[in-house]
Amino acid sequence: MSNSSSLNQFLLLAFADTRELQLLHFSLFLGIYLAALLGNGLIITAVACDHRLHTPMYFFLLNLSLLDIGSISTIVPKSMANSLWDTRAISYSGCAAQVFLFFFLLGGEYSVLTVMAYDRYVAICRPLHYGTLMGSRACVKMAAAAWGSSFLNAVLHTANTFSIPLCQGNILDQFFCEVPQILKLSCSDSYLREVGLLVFSVCLVFGCFIFIVLSYVQIFTVVLRMPSEQGRHKAFSMCLPHLAVVCLFVSTDAFAHLKPPSLSSPALDLVVTILYSVVPSALNPLIYSMRNKELKDALRKVISWTFFSTGNIAIAVHK
Repeated sequence: MSNSSSLNQFLLLAFADTRELQLLHFSLFLGIYLAALLGNGLIITAVACDHRLHTPMYFFLLNLSLLDIGSISTIVPKSMANSLWDTRAISYSGCAAQVFLFFFLLGGEYSVLTVMAYDRYVAICRPLHYGTLMGSRACVKMAAAAWGSSFLNAVLHTANTFSIPLCQGNILDQFFCEVPQILKLSCSDSYLREVGLLVFSVCLVFGCFIFIVLSYVQIFTVVLRMPSEQGRHKAFSMCLPHLAVVCLFVSTDAFAHLKPPSLSSPALDLVVTILYSVVPSALNPLIYSMRNKELKDALRKVISWTFFSTGNIAIAVHK
């Protein structure tokens, strides 16, 4: 293929060549995908329906769940379909859509997690100013800034990546369209522009991480000085789920992209990619609901109401 204009599809990495392993991959991804949809869907429903959860913390958690559903839906269904139908192809436009949505939604998650750290900092370190700093209008503005900045970042990366001439074939050594794999197909130095943008994005993510770390240093300093053990327990219960989600995101993403070449192998690279791109979306609802009594109570109500409504409908249909 002489250049990118002659490309009409890419070939993604196949998890396995045998039919049994392809079906196993389909089943595993289906289980993870359904768990992510169910967990995040329950959180969205609980936050939307329970007026006690209409607070800044749960508003941002709702945004995070929406982003989780979007990010896992961007890459997992296509990978499952390829395994089910024994194909590796993804169209050129489909690949561009994957790149845009993955950057948009993953960037949005990092931004929302950063805003959530600020929310926890204000709630614990500046409680008297919480109503002013975290009012409904301020929360909407911060959420809009998180989504908007991620959208612009995704547009820049997608436009720049797919303007690069590609002449090294159309095979991507990944199960979804990942920018570093696309850059390997480049046949000119113009790919350096996208490398520069990637470095800039990494610096922004690192800046967000430093902000989160500094926020939690101040949070834990205040919490450890609290005279009440009950107060310390409540503060830790609010902060630890968010901190666990941040550590899961950052550690898997950093290891995937910054590990030394000596540790690279096809199997390890595949596992690490799944850990940072697929698994967090399914684990986040579990992490947030484990130590949060208010959220667990709201989820119980949603589940009970769902089963009660389903039962009533079944009885009515039977009659």
